[in-house]
Amino acid sequence: MQKMLYVYSLAVTLLLAAVLLVAYSGGENAPESVKKLVSAFKELPQNIQPVSLDRDFDFAGEALPMKNFDVRERLDRELTVNAYTHGTTLLNIKAMYRYFPMFERVLKENGIPDDFKYTAVAESNLRNAVSPAGARGIWQFMAPTAQQYGLEVNDEVDERYHPEKATAAACKLLRDYHRQFGNWTLTAAAYNIGGPRLGREKEAQRGKTFYDLQLNEETSRYVFRLVAIKEILANPQAFGFVLEEKDKYSPLDEYKVVEVKGPVAHWPDFAQEQGISYRMLRLYNPWIIAPKLTNKAGKTYEVRIPK
Repeated sequence: MQKMLYVYSLAVTLLLAAVLLVAYSGGENAPESVKKLVSAFKELPQNIQPVSLDRDFDFAGEALPMKNFDVRERLDRELTVNAYTHGTTLLNIKAMYRYFPMFERVLKENGIPDDFKYTAVAESNLRNAVSPAGARGIWQFMAPTAQQYGLEVNDEVDERYHPEKATAAACKLLRDYHRQFGNWTLTAAAYNIGGPRLGREKEAQRGKTFYDLQLNEETSRYVFRLVAIKEILANPQAFGFVLEEKDKYSPLDEYKVVEVKGPVAHWPDFAQEQGISYRMLRLYNPWIIAPKLTNKAGKTYEVRIPK
């Protein structure tokens, strides 16, 4: 394995050396593909600077204590990581145009600060992800918690993948955490580590704020990551991310609703009857996770059919 890595590294080094040689020796007779690579290389930004911390930062209206060197350095880390992780951050910026309008509406309806829309970015990069622990969906619910907050989870339907319903469930959970901890910063930390565990840590450490607590690596970084994501996504151009209108992912809001009150023997056949593909059915209704719907309880499901 080490030998293979050495050979690969050597090959990459030689390629870069060749590009540099062509770049700085004229390279008039070089192949067109190499010329394009050289041109792209020359256009890469070479002046990489740290993100300025010389201003105020807040999350959900609660100021970060920036005079605390530990707070400054932890925020510095997350701003640097997220500002210079170009691929992931660029995709998140594109995807926010699809999801943020709905997030903002549902958060407002439930009395949750707008900044919590960035929680979904931190949790899943705005994708219906599955964590190693089994959390699923944009808001990364574990099955028992999802069911506790009203989401249906079984072998055929998983509403953790339903963007609106999962967002509403997340709001209920956040409200409960806010009642428990009394501020939004600790509420955000509780969303990551869990309310009971955060409560035990806070009591054992005699901590008053999130910034007082010695927590696990992920949760210690969590609030700072939310602030960093907020700073970048709220003003992408300031961090060098420039998108045209055509680059933004559009909301999937052009659809009609078909009510399903009984079983569906085969969703692909259902999709065909509606004049769409099974894949398009799943994209507009990601809560469908099996090719059939038994629906023994006779529930009514609203199925979105793209226009």
